[in-house]
Amino acid sequence: MHELGMCEAILDTVERRAAGRRVSAFTVRVGTLHRVVEPAMDQAFALASEGTLAEGAELHLVVLPVRGTCASCGLTTESAEPPVACAGCGATDLELSGGDELILESIEVDAPLRVERSADVPGHTR
Repeated sequence: MHELGMCEAILDTVERRAAGRRVSAFTVRVGTLHRVVEPAMDQAFALASEGTLAEGAELHLVVLPVRGTCASCGLTTESAEPPVACAGCGATDLELSGGDELILESIEVDAPLRVERSADVPGHTR
């Protein structure tokens, strides 16, 4: 299950960016060439995040397509699966682009706790 290795790497980045704050949600953009299975990714994240600041956080996964450009006719198509032949002319000489992204797009963190000081604390003025 390669999703576990991906989650561990993503979690490391999430924790560094969160800077000690509890993480409530984050969004990851992943290219279709990584062949990520969403239920497996959710399970891997739950396992990898146990005992961390991101435990229980929501993982939002955005899967990005791969683009194939035909060298014969120039047609460019996007697909959730790596294309093997041009949809226009049937040629197999395709140049693939995209679909290999792995981007931590956003992180939602809980606000840091504010400590209210009482007026009767020595040396404290409001």
